Amino acid sequence: MEILDANFPALPLFFTMFLIIYFIAYLFVFRNWNIQIRPEASSCLISLAHGTPAVFLACYSIFFIDSKQGFASRNTEFQNLVLDYSISYFLMDLLHYLVFCPSEVLFIGHHLATLFVFLTCRYLVLHGAYAILVLLVLAEITSACQNTWTLANARRIDVPTAAKLYDLLSPPFYAFYTVVRGFAGPLFVYEMGVFYLSGEADHVIPKWIWVSWIFVVTVAISVSILWIWNLWLELYRERRGKLGKKMR
Repeated sequence: MEILDANFPALPLFFTMFLIIYFIAYLFVFRNWNIQIRPEASSCLISLAHGTPAVFLACYSIFFIDSKQGFASRNTEFQNLVLDYSISYFLMDLLHYLVFCPSEVLFIGHHLATLFVFLTCRYLVLHGAYAILVLLVLAEITSACQNTWTLANARRIDVPTAAKLYDLLSPPFYAFYTVVRGFAGPLFVYEMGVFYLSGEADHVIPKWIWVSWIFVVTVAISVSILWIWNLWLELYRERRGKLGKKMR
């Protein structure tokens, strides 16, 4: 992997890959979709290309490359490669938002904050990838389901099959997302915070860096919890409204 890292320009290559996938999605895969939703659909496709592979790559780097890694461990070459993969995706999706959705300040802010965490871990401190990649797994493990749900939601008004898929996916997706973001995520961040507060990582990860990481992740999880809570409320209102109509 050291030879690969030295001679293989991973970041620009991965970015080019996501750029090509985006253009293929926009120009061919979703060419018959409404022009207003084609950018969002193309964004979903690059998210699909990133999410699930990132989960497998991150898990492989954590559990098989070096299973003895901890919160203060030096990044392995493979972990750096996984970070480059995710950095490339977030750069591409950030470009998408800046071009097509500049008013989506929340998503732009999320991507910038995420890039700060990944870039400082990968290129500044060169330590802590274990924690960042576990968080990546927790963030992206719902990706396939979420992007399928998003695409179905985008077409449910004019495509009956999409509407059925959306209705079918919503409860299990919401439940899965709630468990991951509402319970597993906060638990891991708590463990991460306890370790860094002990000072055991201060010699390799400056305090301002890990404090920034904890802050960014905590805010991201809080926003995710608020988002899924609102979706649960919306689902409850929809189901209650349909039940009320049937009883009339």
